[in-house]
Amino acid sequence: MTNDRETKKSIMGGDEREHRRLAMTLAAVLLLGAFQLGEGELKGNYSKLSGIIIPGFASTQLRAWSILDCPYSPLDFNPLDLVWLDTTKLLSAVNCWLKCMLLDPYNQTDHPECKSRPDSGLSAITELDPGYITGPLSSVWKEWVKWCIEFGIEANGIIAAPYDWRLSPSMLEERDLYFYKLKQTFETALKLRGGPSIVFAHSLGNNVFRYFLEWLKLEIAPKQYIQWLDDHIYAFFAVGAPLLGSTETVKGMLSGNTFGLPVSEGTARLMFNSFGSSLWMMPFSKYCRADAMYLKHFSGGIRKGPNTYQCEQKEFQSNYSGFSTNIINIEIPSTRGIDAYPSVSEFSQTNYSSMECGLPTQLSFSAREISDGTFFKAIEDYDSDSKRTLHQLKKSYHDDPVLNPLTPWDRPPIKNVFCIYGVDSRTEVGYYFAPSGKPYPDNWIITDVIYEIEGSLVSRSGNQVEGNPGPASGDETVPYHSLSWCKNWLGPRVNITRAPQSEHDGSDVQVELNVEHHDEDVVPNMTRSPRVKYITYYEDSESIPGKRTAVWELDKANHRNIVRSPALMRELWLQIWHDIHADSPSKFVSKAKRGPLRDDDCYWDYGKARCAWPEYCEYRCSSVTP
Repeated sequence: MTNDRETKKSIMGGDEREHRRLAMTLAAVLLLGAFQLGEGELKGNYSKLSGIIIPGFASTQLRAWSILDCPYSPLDFNPLDLVWLDTTKLLSAVNCWLKCMLLDPYNQTDHPECKSRPDSGLSAITELDPGYITGPLSSVWKEWVKWCIEFGIEANGIIAAPYDWRLSPSMLEERDLYFYKLKQTFETALKLRGGPSIVFAHSLGNNVFRYFLEWLKLEIAPKQYIQWLDDHIYAFFAVGAPLLGSTETVKGMLSGNTFGLPVSEGTARLMFNSFGSSLWMMPFSKYCRADAMYLKHFSGGIRKGPNTYQCEQKEFQSNYSGFSTNIINIEIPSTRGIDAYPSVSEFSQTNYSSMECGLPTQLSFSAREISDGTFFKAIEDYDSDSKRTLHQLKKSYHDDPVLNPLTPWDRPPIKNVFCIYGVDSRTEVGYYFAPSGKPYPDNWIITDVIYEIEGSLVSRSGNQVEGNPGPASGDETVPYHSLSWCKNWLGPRVNITRAPQSEHDGSDVQVELNVEHHDEDVVPNMTRSPRVKYITYYEDSESIPGKRTAVWELDKANHRNIVRSPALMRELWLQIWHDIHADSPSKFVSKAKRGPLRDDDCYWDYGKARCAWPEYCEYRCSSVTP
């Protein structure tokens, strides 16, 4: 008989239930007294809370709702077959697959031969292509749900709110009644579990939630609106929110962004531009706002009002619409047609790369000039897709009856708001385009890219670029200026704490208290160890009455991977556990110390030849006899 020896690093404890109990107790200990323990149990009842997840762009499975015969391929599409994302069919029957993905670019209807609809439930958002692709493209909320299960959250306590991420906001409601169903989801969760919900939104999911809050104003009597929010939503965790849009959207619209899929950039552009949601993520100015087209009377009637779009004087006094540089620099084949667009011709004289008639002319465009349509009018004679873009921009965004989404966010009227994003990754913030000489969709090529990297701007060739870089860079997808807009939501005084993302004993924690804040960026005067990844917490010291706001910046946290960050999930759980204890002396959980919460957090310290965190972890060697 032979014995196989199994080694394991784990939280000290017995069976799985005891592990969970010990992990929760340990969490309380790490709060340095913020929790009080009674007979070994936490006081407070988190079982009444629900978690509602609103995923981001391309993060919901789409399934076929048609029968489509694919010639020259053994694979056909049948009802409920996976479309997004089935890479096997994408590789073997790309033309068929595209029919199930494309929408009519003008009215957002399905292809005549195939339609797709979003899947439902948690399985629709946890993994897009199970068993085939690994990595961030396929695995989305899987680790998040795993954490919930590991810490004992019941199955009905986690609710997914998947949606068809191809649609514009108004079409989500018109075709799928998405916002009506989302309202019912919150109301059902309250009845089922007896408490309000916590909203976890990622990327475009934040834009969806913002639109829902505005749509809700037209569904609920004004005097009952805030009460409904207080009853149904306890907190909003906005993760990787493109609050002023994303410059990467411009690349997808003009040259195509494959997101790692085995398709050409032209095919990716064709598909992306058929989606009404492609404009939802466009960059826009932080200085320009729009009034709603429709205003609701207290009596419930609807009246049409002026749809005004106004910019502060700062938009014209400063450069780049609040971003770090001009987002688009493009060569126009000739000067033909420029006079037709006064908004372009006003500044074109300063942007010509050549004044000789018939030679290429380089024009530059800011975020405002992209979102208000100036850019698309300027290239209308040279790009066959511009008319479609202008049509969708006016119909689905500028004239949206609920909200023009291409305007800056105000703080959502939720009691507790946590804005969380990654910083200091190399992020694209500007592009140089030139004609390729090929027909649409391959008619533009990128000749250069401008990146923001930790407070500086550089081109793809490595040259420094003039502009207005922020104190940090973005998360590889969304620029820092867009992510950090939520710092404007903080109160007049802010407490700032910087701590390592990994488990720590508190020796490298830095704190600045009562930093004055006046609706602008807050930059701490703190040091960094070059080999340590930090979380910087900005938390209300003096809050807006009845509200609590926090901003968390995670070093090197990638936009698509941040929802799987162990450090983020740990901090979320500690903050929620802190909140359910009514007698907590502080509004926010202490950052003074962090130890391991799960078996996966334990590791071997080779320098000391022992388990790291020996007071919490042990290295066990058990014998297994087959």
